[in-house]
Amino acid sequence: MENEIRSFVALSPEEIDLNDCREKIRSSENGAECHFVGTVRNKTGIREVIRLEFEAYEPMAVSEINTLIEKAHKLFEISSALVHHRLGVVNPEETAVLIIVTSPHRDAAFVACRFLIDELKKSVPIWKKEVYADGEVWVSAHP
Repeated sequence: MENEIRSFVALSPEEIDLNDCREKIRSSENGAECHFVGTVRNKTGIREVIRLEFEAYEPMAVSEINTLIEKAHKLFEISSALVHHRLGVVNPEETAVLIIVTSPHRDAAFVACRFLIDELKKSVPIWKKEVYADGEVWVSAHP
């Protein structure tokens, strides 16, 4: 029987706590834990970023993230995955997205973590507006 994956998905305006998130999916059976922490930059090109604003179609976004986690589990044989994405206003230096993947061995955790952030950007209905001192723009994940 195939092992089930443990997963946790959150979309929220609250700040992301790395240690709290790690505790949600930790297990003594795993030897690897890979993190991707996406933070807000203070510049895009030469424009100063004041803040980002994230919006989502939440039911669909959560469903799509869960589908991506299941796919990563099948492709890379990971044990658990967590995806926590901020919504609302996120300021420079704050975490916008956190992905944690655990597995018995490191290779699976590394490739699955990369897969999850890349696919999240491509297919999950979360939209980002960059607000500058002189204007704002909705940004495509893959221009």
